[in-house]
Amino acid sequence: MKTIGLLGGMSWESSAECYRLLNELVRERLGGLHSARCVLYSVDFAEIEELQVAGEWERAGELLARAAKGVEAAGADLVLICTNTMHKVADQVQGVLSVPLLHLADATADAVLAAGVWRVGLLGTAFTMEQDFYRDRLTARGLDVLVPDEEGRALVHRVIYEELCVGVVRDESRIAYQEVIADLVRDGAQGVILGCTEIELLIGQEHSPVPVFPTTRLHAEAAVAIALQS
Repeated sequence: MKTIGLLGGMSWESSAECYRLLNELVRERLGGLHSARCVLYSVDFAEIEELQVAGEWERAGELLARAAKGVEAAGADLVLICTNTMHKVADQVQGVLSVPLLHLADATADAVLAAGVWRVGLLGTAFTMEQDFYRDRLTARGLDVLVPDEEGRALVHRVIYEELCVGVVRDESRIAYQEVIADLVRDGAQGVILGCTEIELLIGQEHSPVPVFPTTRLHAEAAVAIALQS
């Protein structure tokens, strides 16, 4: 079994979910007491969030690149960035590695296309929804990506940082997200990408009239498939 390197802590709530999924998926595949071989570097998210807000992405990339070198030195055979937003610096991180970085947007696009969906709504942080680093990666794979209107984007972003990242899951916010999803469906979305790892703590398939694509799970599934290749 290959060792999976995890760059986590952004937030730790979602990193814990990623770790759980990796281990459950390995156990499902191998049975018994098997679990995933992982190396985790968990950053202080407050430091990263300050750099996000200040637009200091290169500095944030330097921090993650240093962490990535650490997990590779600890034996990682592949590396995951356990957050959608910080894939803005994915190239910077991959640039310091001699092992593959499994890009979350690629794993997600593969799953969306395999489901026969090509027009998708994208929920995530404002950075993910409004900047091109993530949407362009999806469109390059043949997807038509829709995002909520300005009010919807602000709502989705606020709930992520003020609630989900600190472990608060509110029914009122779930209902508000469902309204945003309904708007995307009315605009033609055939499915919805949960493009922030924390959103999976709030929204599941039962909360959407169209297929949802939980990026944390999809990332974990792709990583396990690689880790267990003979």
